[in-house]
Amino acid sequence: LRLFGFLLMSLAAWHLGSFAAEHVPQNALSTAALQEIGKKPVLRAPAPKRQKCDHWSPCPPGNFAYRILSGGGKQRKAKICFEDEHALYSEQRCLGLLQNLMCVPWITSCAIDSTDHSREMMDFIRKAPEGSLLLMATYDDGSTRLKNDARKLVEELGSKEIKNIRFRSSWVFITAKGFSLPDNIQKEKINHSDQTKNRYRGWPAEIQIEGCIPRNLI
Repeated sequence: LRLFGFLLMSLAAWHLGSFAAEHVPQNALSTAALQEIGKKPVLRAPAPKRQKCDHWSPCPPGNFAYRILSGGGKQRKAKICFEDEHALYSEQRCLGLLQNLMCVPWITSCAIDSTDHSREMMDFIRKAPEGSLLLMATYDDGSTRLKNDARKLVEELGSKEIKNIRFRSSWVFITAKGFSLPDNIQKEKINHSDQTKNRYRGWPAEIQIEGCIPRNLI
């Protein structure tokens, strides 16, 4: 009786194996497929949406986005962005050793050489209409030929660091003409050259500020 039962079970197993071989796809029982059995589904987060001026998070509704990045050494130029509009950089020489200056809504910027253009920079600032934003950044060196009266003019616009800028200091600044910016936004930052800390040979690391400005101020 036991032998009969064993033969019956063997015959049933053979028929079941033949059925599986004919009707189950060959790749259905692959090693990879068997390993996936019992695993929890992986939830993949969607790729983050790019924000204006490469902010990590969007500005609240009714706000402008801005980002100012200083230059780093001679190879990495400064970048000024306002509402995803990037100031254009060329080899045109102008505006003095504050090497990039952007006026909103009239967007203007340029790169300069080491000659003295402090007077032209001062004229540009003075002619900017009331209700304008001014965004500034250094590239390479922004101090050696910067005249004291130009420093004083930028200081009158609210800069606390322009008087401290030294040879090859990295400096960024945002200010306004005719109105005040909110107290809770970062308006200025500076990083001095230090041979023991410089990221690049002879130059400090880039620095940046970014934030959001209520549209109803402009």
